[in-house]
Amino acid sequence: MTLGQPDPVVPLRIVLTDACVLYSRVLRDYVLYAAEYQIIAVAWSATILDEMTEHLMANLAGFTQQSAARLVAAMTKTFPYARRDPSPADYRRISGIKLPDEQDRHVYAAALASQADIICTSNLADFPASLAATLGFTVMSPDELLCQLIAQHPQIMLLVHQTAIANLPGATDKSTITALRQADAPQTAQTMTRLLLT
Repeated sequence: MTLGQPDPVVPLRIVLTDACVLYSRVLRDYVLYAAEYQIIAVAWSATILDEMTEHLMANLAGFTQQSAARLVAAMTKTFPYARRDPSPADYRRISGIKLPDEQDRHVYAAALASQADIICTSNLADFPASLAATLGFTVMSPDELLCQLIAQHPQIMLLVHQTAIANLPGATDKSTITALRQADAPQTAQTMTRLLLT
């Protein structure tokens, strides 16, 4: 499912998606469908996927190990080159850096391994912009990223929204906008609402 090639003048940005973004169904759908429509490229590591499925199994009723395996298999099939596990060299590049949360070291390393342009995470406090800049990438919340994509690619992001609805039984414009607000993406919800009214 594609819309053709992205604008050749603008290089496709690689977005390292943190587990907290992939955990949310609506954020995951928006980011992954944006990648499927070729306006970004996504990346993650095995550890990020493990964190995502661990939290889904712990917090989402009925989400089992089998559910986790199916989700990871579907993501891997659709984006076979997205997984970029850090090497020892990636960890050495950040070995002397003190991080706000040591448990996020694997995310920084995965961003280096994937040559990411952006780390998309809801945990902005643990990813200071100044530190990210020294390593060659920027940090954006999912709300910031999605709003930017809507501004840059409104028609494609409208298709992203429609695709998310089509692939979630019972979903509607209203329920999806509500889900965005509940996922701490209020600006995306507001911007998409305006787009739907045009």
